[in-house]
Amino acid sequence: MSPVRHREDLRSSCGQTHNVAVRLQDPRLYINREISWLAFNDRVLAEAKSAWLPVYERLKFLSIVSSNLDEFFMVRAAGLKKQLTLNMAETGADGMLPGEQLAAIAERSHAMVAEQYRLWKDEIVPALLAHGVTILTAASLTAEQKQAARAHFTASVFSALTPLAVDSGHPFPHLRNKSLNLAVLLRKEGRKRRRDAGIENLFAVVQVPQVLNRLVALPSTQGQAYILLEELIASFAGELFPGYAVVGTAPFRVTRNWDLTIDDEDSEDLLDTIQEELRRRDRGAAVRLEIDAQTPAELERVITEMLNLVPPDVYRLTGPLQLSDVTALADNDPRSDLRVEPLVPAVPQVLRDAESVFPVVAAKDVLLHHPYESFDPVVRFLSEAAEDPSVLAIKMTLYRTSGDSPFVRALSRAAENGKQVAVLVELKARFDEANNIAWARRLEETGVHVVYGLVGLKTHCKVALVVRREGGRIRRYVHIGTGNYNPTTARQYTDVSLFTTREEIADDVTALFNMLTGFAEAPHWKRLAVAPLGLQKRIIDLIGREAGRAKKGEPARIIAKMNALVDPDVIRALYEASNAGVEIDLLVRGICCLRPGIAGVSERIRVISVVDRFLEHSRVFAFGAGDKAEVYLSSADWMPRNFHRRIEVMCPVEEPALRQRLLDEVLGVALRDNVKSRRLLVDGSYVAAESSELPARSQALLLEAARRASVAQIATPAVIRHAAAPPAPDKPAPEPVRVVGGTASG
Repeated sequence: MSPVRHREDLRSSCGQTHNVAVRLQDPRLYINREISWLAFNDRVLAEAKSAWLPVYERLKFLSIVSSNLDEFFMVRAAGLKKQLTLNMAETGADGMLPGEQLAAIAERSHAMVAEQYRLWKDEIVPALLAHGVTILTAASLTAEQKQAARAHFTASVFSALTPLAVDSGHPFPHLRNKSLNLAVLLRKEGRKRRRDAGIENLFAVVQVPQVLNRLVALPSTQGQAYILLEELIASFAGELFPGYAVVGTAPFRVTRNWDLTIDDEDSEDLLDTIQEELRRRDRGAAVRLEIDAQTPAELERVITEMLNLVPPDVYRLTGPLQLSDVTALADNDPRSDLRVEPLVPAVPQVLRDAESVFPVVAAKDVLLHHPYESFDPVVRFLSEAAEDPSVLAIKMTLYRTSGDSPFVRALSRAAENGKQVAVLVELKARFDEANNIAWARRLEETGVHVVYGLVGLKTHCKVALVVRREGGRIRRYVHIGTGNYNPTTARQYTDVSLFTTREEIADDVTALFNMLTGFAEAPHWKRLAVAPLGLQKRIIDLIGREAGRAKKGEPARIIAKMNALVDPDVIRALYEASNAGVEIDLLVRGICCLRPGIAGVSERIRVISVVDRFLEHSRVFAFGAGDKAEVYLSSADWMPRNFHRRIEVMCPVEEPALRQRLLDEVLGVALRDNVKSRRLLVDGSYVAAESSELPARSQALLLEAARRASVAQIATPAVIRHAAAPPAPDKPAPEPVRVVGGTASG
């Protein structure tokens, strides 16, 4: 059903009167989580369509669409398929059953992939060609290129290949998740066609080695020329099967259920249990097949039968499978005009000129806005602590970190220097389990006390505590962030870091680590809100407080920035606040299950999503209007898993200048964006922002401000100052959707 028709049907079913109590549990008031996520990936795809972006930036977004879909099918679609297999029916607030969701997912995903590869074929390939970059097929090779291709195949590829026959004596091989493979149809040579009339073709599989470069450079008289590795293998596949004729070939790729099933309570050793599950992970059931669009029907039939898949699970692609590999084109091309300008994060002068981080933070709280401001001070904070003789102890959570992590090195040095070092390594960080096991063992070898958290919960908060002796007293330094301790993603994601020595916050962080590493009971939190020990209730209470103010005729305001909004209890609280008169702006990058613009329910709620060069990742919440605004940063999105199945932290920002900076810069500038923002409509679709004002691209404004700013923690530069306010009276919000008798219409 189209979005426009959906709104019309809702209106006709509900009429125009809305002075009726609405059942806030009505499934029609909620957007399905999976469909909302697919809408987010459509917004990523829209970035690849931006013709004014450099071609390698467009290619990056095109590959992100594929990577996102990989994870979506490996976890979300796989989970729904598993529910069907087990005859389960877990539903969200929207009420959609697993089978209904899978049907909707298939429809949306097939349309998305078709558009993705149309864009590749019709726009990206011609743009690359215009800049002298060509991806060749075997049929298009010149004599010189054929000779070079054969030489490369013989010298560097042939010996790494293992042809796998499939027949009664050779079972279909178990192919690894996301591995690239070549299906080959064969026929015994020497038989005449009439004699072969009743003989079936033979089937074989050749796995494309992941250790070899996917892009094979070939000589070219103009620019750069490449052939894909699977295309190269296909053109010489006959050499792998002497005595047989190659009837047809096709590259294919299988996606499997890659989620881990771990029962913490039944695990005597969590590390060993996760290692065992990781070994089993590649045995997960197939959930999706990607295959070349020109694949012979016989090959497709054999593969789908072997993988136990059905037609909706098959995606026929008109371009390279695993598009993320093709972004390596940019690695081989130094031309600056084909990519965005490199990021040079600013370092606030207060930190740049200081010999040590500690006296700066001791004097006042420090806020950093990544990636516009450098992540180096966070690395420096832990590195200095490791070497500083005045530091007695370091405690830290590690959810994800980089390949050669400076934090792991610093923590190891600190332990070797005799300091007390305790680190909570989250072994269940999805897709990073193996990396985190390696970090845990490395840290243990150097004397670090490594713990894995509380049974049944993931530790997702990003907190570090440094205990330092200063004269005759002890001072505790705290870092709390919205993003991971990962210097690589800190240059790609927008996040916020807070350094503080405030006693009550330090007390809470100390109690948090005691709870995580020992048997300490949860304390009465002084300043922090911690999940699953009251964070959801605290947020609902803050929303309710604003609703109470609005009912009294006082100014009431909520602005919240996050990655996802799913939790039905919080959504209902937001609906009630809107109905009470609270003006609410939500900056939700990805999934949003709330429907804005429903009269009597959510008419004062506006939702926008910003998708741009950097991944919007910070979680910042503001409750209150004007001087009464309280501002918090957090590791948690507003989702059931964050509230109930994870250790999360929400921390108030108490320094007035920093609080105002978050209101003006992190929240205000995003609300001002009329270039890269998309507005959520009641039917779950998104439309481009409409504005008669001058173009305002929030990430570009922040980049420019960071370049010009020489001092942080002072008034925000004028280029980005913006009072976050509801729409002006002369710019009314779209007509709200009417709700009567518990049904939504729009």
